[in-house]
Amino acid sequence: MPRIPVVTTREAGPLVRLAYRFAKRRFGAVPEPVAVSAHHRKLLVASARHELGVEKAATTLPVSLRELVVYATAVTAGCSWCVDFGTMLIRHEGLDVDRLTEVRDYARSDRYTGLEKLALAYVEAMTATPTAVTDEQVAELDARLGHRGLVELTYLIALENQRARFNSALGITDQGFTSGEACRVPMP
Repeated sequence: MPRIPVVTTREAGPLVRLAYRFAKRRFGAVPEPVAVSAHHRKLLVASARHELGVEKAATTLPVSLRELVVYATAVTAGCSWCVDFGTMLIRHEGLDVDRLTEVRDYARSDRYTGLEKLALAYVEAMTATPTAVTDEQVAELDARLGHRGLVELTYLIALENQRARFNSALGITDQGFTSGEACRVPMP
């Protein structure tokens, strides 16, 4: 249970109810971070626009790498809601969910490519406090991904850090998107 209550559909105004309908249609349930954010309608709208914009803009990297680094950031930051939701998204993309069990031990795993291992090390360095990114990491990723790919990778990791810290601070925990306990999320 979050540290502040969610805004129920009954309490919500027309705009928030519309956002809830959109979220429920898309994900099978209203994500709890959305229902908590609804206490501040303007930030809810800004966040929704931002998320949709990032979804449309972040297309340089392969979807498998994008989803992997977002998931690994959630694991590293310790956000159970993000891990739960991210696993569902990875499954919906048709990607290998089983290999996620080795994400903490990626360096020794044979389930990740060399590029994925570089990106996962970057996740750790970016998510550490203080940030521990090195010039060598950036140079190697830039050589492999190009400037555009490196900026996208960095942006996605930073965004997931923001989501994870928001959810953790407000006590938002896993919602059952992958277990089916909270809702049954249909395949798109």
